[in-house]
Amino acid sequence: MAGHNKWSQIKRKKGALDAKRSKVFTKLIKEITVAAKVGGPDPDGNPRLRLAIQLSKAANMPKDNIERAIQKGEGTDGDYSAVTYEGYASNGVAIFIECLTDNINRTVQNLRTIFNKGNGSLATNGSVEFLFDRKGVFVVRRNPDQALPDEELTLELADGGAEEVEMEEEYITVYCAMEDFGAMQKKLEELQLDLESAELQRLPHTTVTVEDPEAVRKILALLDALEDDDDVQKVYHNLELSEEVMDVLQAQ
Repeated sequence: MAGHNKWSQIKRKKGALDAKRSKVFTKLIKEITVAAKVGGPDPDGNPRLRLAIQLSKAANMPKDNIERAIQKGEGTDGDYSAVTYEGYASNGVAIFIECLTDNINRTVQNLRTIFNKGNGSLATNGSVEFLFDRKGVFVVRRNPDQALPDEELTLELADGGAEEVEMEEEYITVYCAMEDFGAMQKKLEELQLDLESAELQRLPHTTVTVEDPEAVRKILALLDALEDDDDVQKVYHNLELSEEVMDVLQAQ
């Protein structure tokens, strides 16, 4: 799992400087609205909403924005449809996209335009989904005052359902089975760890390595354009970057 995720780790370490704050807020507001509509407006009884609020606060979203999004979910104007799309970038890189939209025709047209401009193509449903496994992925920011040594912490996390734990200098990434997501979230809360993100992701079990830095740059530009669309919540892919290509990209 570690290899394919390196580019997202690089972007995370570089910080949110490359992200557009308004886009981040748009996606979080949609998630809050849908979570409130599906599971109710009380975060204590709605784990999805509680997590969405936590992530919104971490992104410094104003409290008023959060409350309005919850109210919208309670009303009749929060009717977003959850839809998924599949496609390919150049070099056979598979892409799976999760969207929340109030206008499916607009969404599919926007995605088609982005793929065409990025030398990719939309594919039929089922063409890509089988290449990914759904896993719970938790990113924890390290705390200098962390009481447990890494070895003991890993054992505690495994007790909560962790299948894999990646220890980095600033972050700890925890992977678990989709059905263990709730138990893992509860375990992290019990350990009082500084949770930066928690989500169900689609992780590829087969990857594509592209060695040409220019080709990789174009694929990443396509992925960024997809992520930048207001209707897109998540973009998953099976591109794996070699150390050499990452060095070139980081140097530029």
